[in-house]
Amino acid sequence: MELEKGITENGSGYNGTSWNILGQVYFPKAVCDDTFAFETNSLPGQFVPVHVHPTQDEFILVQEGELDLKLDGQWVKAKAGDLVRMPRGIPHGYFNKSDKPCRALFWVSPARKLQKLFEELHEMTDVEEIVKVSAAHEVDFLPPSAND
Repeated sequence: MELEKGITENGSGYNGTSWNILGQVYFPKAVCDDTFAFETNSLPGQFVPVHVHPTQDEFILVQEGELDLKLDGQWVKAKAGDLVRMPRGIPHGYFNKSDKPCRALFWVSPARKLQKLFEELHEMTDVEEIVKVSAAHEVDFLPPSAND
């Protein structure tokens, strides 16, 4: 699939799409074979546990607020305007430990199976099933102790 020209408006997703994944709202912003970009809106206390993308490089541009990240075993903080680089194979997770919402633009390259994963995870609530489905889409979650 080739990248389609145009604008994905603020507060919306590509073709009007949004996903609810464990209470967090995700908006796809750009979709093609080479890259997949999406916006997250994380409320205080929300997070995505430590995981690995073995076939994709991932980036986060924090737009508003701040995120605490566990990046290759080390805790770091990214604030509005910061860009986080996560090469494929590096364990990472993000956590909104602040008392304010955080909005961030994520993108992965190549896109691989991530859009399909988000489509399947939409409204799913069973964490064990989420881990299983994620692994089938090339996202491997580490044991809960990796989040400490």
